[in-house]
Amino acid sequence: MPRVRCRRRRPGGRGCGSRKFSMAWLQWRPGARGDQAKMKFLKILCAIGFLVVLASNIWSISGWIEARGVYDDICYLRQAHLFDRFGLRGIDTNITFDDDHYLKNKLKEIDFPEWNDVKRAPCHTWNASADKHVLQYPPGTGFILSLFPAGFRVIPLYILTSVVAVGFSLLALTLASTVYRLILVAAFGDSAIYLMINPAKASYSVAPTMMICALAGFLTAKLFMQPSRHRFALWAVIGLLIGLSVNFRLANLFLAAGYCLYLAGAFLLARSKETFLQGTAFGIAFLIGMVPTLIANAINAGSPFSTTYGGVDVAPPELKADVVLSYLVDVQFTLLAISVVWTAWLWRVDRDRARQIAVLVAVNLAVNLIFFMTHPIFTPYYIIPIDMLSLWTLLFATLKLRSERAAACAAFPQPASA
Repeated sequence: MPRVRCRRRRPGGRGCGSRKFSMAWLQWRPGARGDQAKMKFLKILCAIGFLVVLASNIWSISGWIEARGVYDDICYLRQAHLFDRFGLRGIDTNITFDDDHYLKNKLKEIDFPEWNDVKRAPCHTWNASADKHVLQYPPGTGFILSLFPAGFRVIPLYILTSVVAVGFSLLALTLASTVYRLILVAAFGDSAIYLMINPAKASYSVAPTMMICALAGFLTAKLFMQPSRHRFALWAVIGLLIGLSVNFRLANLFLAAGYCLYLAGAFLLARSKETFLQGTAFGIAFLIGMVPTLIANAINAGSPFSTTYGGVDVAPPELKADVVLSYLVDVQFTLLAISVVWTAWLWRVDRDRARQIAVLVAVNLAVNLIFFMTHPIFTPYYIIPIDMLSLWTLLFATLKLRSERAAACAAFPQPASA
């Protein structure tokens, strides 16, 4: 019988439907002029997507009303009203300054049972040291609201916050050098813009905090991923930004935890003048940023280091099953889980500067998670600031990775060799 020759089979995985082709497309970088044109077209599409989400946000925000029956809203608006009336002296929130009945009228609008007794007003506490009833919140949120016209404060604030999110998303888009990075930026940007209305709308203090987190995250990535002669200045600016965020929410104090512990560890390991000066620059700038809150505490609580908070907000830490469960089923925890996985990935793929960012972010997440999980109450926005600070930092750090290997395995596993 004649021998039948077997045709050698062409190795698989080369067709346009194969996994190897898909991986190559996702890792593709623009080279020729035609490739650059394609990349530019994809970026334009992503930018249009951001603008569509922004338009949706503006449409939704334009229908909001300030008198929605939330006690916190009224208290932030009262602080803004005090700044309107007295200028910077409005930092004194003594209840006796309600002689124009602004607070009473606001409480009456929402049918508060004891609206006529300002000493029973929500968000206000009796401070024995200062001998007066005062607003418990730091002054920053009220000050930001006072920059907008009375009766039309909240809508422009949230529109501004959404525009800032779009701005940083577009900035990230310019740094995307591969298709997978474009996909990452598109998904992250659309989500970040949407988060400006939900759950950020739960508290007026979250809106300015989100803007600070985006800028601080960008600068943190820049500090570690791009060698610069201005490292001391960058550390100082980041410290100042996080210090300023404390004026919006006192709990934002914990956003500095990872930075402080990282700098302390760096100094203990290196024992160098440089690490000492970096920590000093961060710490001094952080304290300068907090000055408005320290002044407010001195006026309203009798000491810069006394608190105007009371009740459950100053209760000792306690791990409650219902609080932990509430976080586990909330969108905040989803963002936290993404941050944890992303941090672990960054640690694994880069052994140089990105690993330092991973350490900082991991410590920051751990400290904030411990604090909020042991806080006696749950709200749908408590860990949003640490989530967003971490995610913005991780996004820009990923986009600045120079390693081709890191780009290849960032979101997808490496295919096996044929």
